[in-house]
Amino acid sequence: RASTGPTPPLPPCRKSETMTEPFPIDLKKFQEVELDPWKHETLPADLKASIAANVELARDAIVFFTACGSASGYGGHTGGAFDTAPEVCLLRAMFKARPDKFVPIYFDEAGHRVATQYLLSALDGHITPEHLRNYRVGHAGLPGHPELHCTPGVQFSSGRLGQMWPMVNGVAMANPGKIAICLGSDGAQMEGNDSEAARLAVAKNINVKLFIDDNNVTIAGHPQDYLPGYDVQKTLEGHGMTCTNCNGEDLDALYAAMRSMIVADGPRAVIAKRKMCPGIEGVEGECHGHDAIAVAKGVAYLEKRGYTKAVEWLNGPAKKAEKDPQKEYLGTVGSKVGANRAVFGETVVKILAAMPEAERKAKVMCIDSDLEGSTGLKAIHKANPEIFVQSGIMERANFQAAAGWGMHEGRQAIFSTFAAFLEMCVSEITMGRLNYSNVLCHFSHSGVDDMADNTCHFGLNNFYADNGLEEHQASGLYFPADFHQLEKCVNAIFWDQGIRCVFSTRSKLPAILDEAGNAMFGDGYTFVRGKDDIVRKGTVGYVVSFGDALYRALDAVPRLKKEGIDVGLINKAHLNAIDEETMALIGSSSLVLVVEPLNKKSGLGIRMGTWLLERGYSPKYGYIGATKEGCGGLWQHAYHQGYDSGSIQSKVKAMCNELLLSKFAGAALK
Repeated sequence: RASTGPTPPLPPCRKSETMTEPFPIDLKKFQEVELDPWKHETLPADLKASIAANVELARDAIVFFTACGSASGYGGHTGGAFDTAPEVCLLRAMFKARPDKFVPIYFDEAGHRVATQYLLSALDGHITPEHLRNYRVGHAGLPGHPELHCTPGVQFSSGRLGQMWPMVNGVAMANPGKIAICLGSDGAQMEGNDSEAARLAVAKNINVKLFIDDNNVTIAGHPQDYLPGYDVQKTLEGHGMTCTNCNGEDLDALYAAMRSMIVADGPRAVIAKRKMCPGIEGVEGECHGHDAIAVAKGVAYLEKRGYTKAVEWLNGPAKKAEKDPQKEYLGTVGSKVGANRAVFGETVVKILAAMPEAERKAKVMCIDSDLEGSTGLKAIHKANPEIFVQSGIMERANFQAAAGWGMHEGRQAIFSTFAAFLEMCVSEITMGRLNYSNVLCHFSHSGVDDMADNTCHFGLNNFYADNGLEEHQASGLYFPADFHQLEKCVNAIFWDQGIRCVFSTRSKLPAILDEAGNAMFGDGYTFVRGKDDIVRKGTVGYVVSFGDALYRALDAVPRLKKEGIDVGLINKAHLNAIDEETMALIGSSSLVLVVEPLNKKSGLGIRMGTWLLERGYSPKYGYIGATKEGCGGLWQHAYHQGYDSGSIQSKVKAMCNELLLSKFAGAALK
C-alpha cells in the first residue's frame, strides 16, 4: 500500500448472496440534514425528529452488522459505536451545514468503534450497505480497526488507545481557522498520552473538541469500581481544559453541550454520560457490550424493531464462515486444542497454590491492564485476589508498578498485556532492567494469527523487549510451541531474576507430536533455558521456527521429505539465547530457513544469520516473517504473510534450486 493516493477498491470476498441480498436495514431512510450551531442555540424540533430517527437507524444497522461478525466467529465490537451514534449524527449535520468551520473527519481514539466508520462509508457511497455484512471477514477490507488505504471512505488509522488525540492536535494545528474533533472514551482517556495531549492543547489553545463517551465500561470491568477516584472531567480540568457533561441519551442536552463547546474558541470537551448499549436488553451497562453483540441478543433487539430479514440472516447465512482450507496439519494432535494465553494464568495459579498465603502476599504481585480475560490473568484474579491488582488501561504505569515491586530481592511481579502494546513499554522495560527488577511479563496476542483486530494490534516487534546492554542481566524472550511447552516454560522461569517475557498467540495451538506420535512437550519433557528442541532431524538442511509458525513448519517438513527433500525442524522457544549445539548442527547443513510470525525486519531471522556467520558457518540462508499490513479475518493472516505450510514448502524448494544452480555454476567454472 502506498502512503498517499486513493484507497484501492475492495477486494473480492465471500462468494455468496452477501452482495446481492438487500441490506435488511434501509439506509436510504437516513435523512441528510443541516444543523448550524452558530445559528441554533437549541435543537429545532424538526431537526431533532430527523436526527433522532437517524440515531435509531444507525444503531439498528450497527447492531445488525456487528452481530454478523459475532455469528461468523470473526468477532468485533458493538457497544462503543452504538453508544456514540447521537454524537456522530449531530456532528454529521453540523459538518453538512458549516463545512467552512470543520475538518470533516470523525477522528476516533477508540478504534474498536470502527463500525461507525464503516457505516459512514456506506452512507457516503464509498461501499455498499450490503458489504457491511462482511464485517471483519478476511480480505473484505473491513478489519477490526480503521486503517487508512484499507477501506474506501476511512480517513485515518486508529486502534491503540491514547494515540489519536495527540494526532488530532496536529491536524487542528495544520488547519488554522477550523475545528478538529476527536471522539473519545473513558477507557482511552486512561492512557498517559491523552494527558500529554490535553496539556499541549491547553497551552497552545488548539481548536480541538473532544466528545467523550463516559459509559463506565471497559473490557474487564467498571472503572468506577476498579479505579475509584478516576474522573474524566476532573482529570481534563486539572490540565486546564474547559469541560461540560450531559446525559448522552438526551438529544437536547447533548446538542446544547456540544454546541457550547464548538462555538467557543480553543480546546473543549463534552463528557456524555450513559450506560453501555442503552436500550439493548441483557447488554445495557454490561462489560460484554464492549464486544460484538451475541447473536441471541442481537436477534432479540432486531425482532423488537421489526427487522425480520435481519433476523433471518443472523440465524442462517451469517453463520457460514470460511474456514482454514488446510484441514489437517501433520505432526500435531487434531485441530487447535490449547490456548497458551489461558494456560499462562492457569500455570501461575498452580505455582502460587504451593505457597502459603502469607508468603504469596509477601513475594508476588500481579497487575492487569484491563485485559485479564484476554491474557489469562483472570484465573489468577479468581484464585488469588490477595495478590491481584486490577488496574486500568495504563500499560506503562502498570509495568513500572510491577518493576517497583520487583526491585526488592525475593519478590516477583507479574505483568501482562497484548504484545502490540509491548512497543509502548520499551522505555519502561529499560528502566526496569536498570533497577534490576524481577518482572515476569506475559505478552499475549503475539504475531498475527487469528488477529481480526488487524495491523494496529499485531504483536510483531517482540524482540524490542531485549534492548539491554551485553553487561546487563539477560532478559529472556520465550515463545512456546504449544500449551504443554508453555506450562513447562513458566514453571522453569517463574522464580528467575530480571525481566522475562513469555509470548503467546490469540489463537489456540495444536499439540506438537514427536516422531512416535506422542506429545513432544508432555510428560517426560523438561524445559531448559537456552536449549532448542530438535523436532525432526534432516540431512539437507533445517527449518527453525517457534510459536504458531512451528506447527505449520512441522506440516511442511514431512511433505517435503516425501518429495525427496530431507529437511529437519528446530523449535526455538527461547528466542534470544544461542544454543551452540544447534548452531553446529544446522550450520553444517546445506540450508537454514527461519520461519516466524514476527516482523521480518526485527525478528529472529535478522539475528540467526549473523550468529551462524560469527561461528564460521555459511549455509544457504533465508527467513520468512510478517511483511504486510493485515488482511482482516482470522486464519487468513498466516497465508497473507506467507508463513503457511505451502509457502514454507515453496521457499525450501526455491532455496534447494538455488543451491543446485550454485553447484552447477561452480562445476562449470572448474
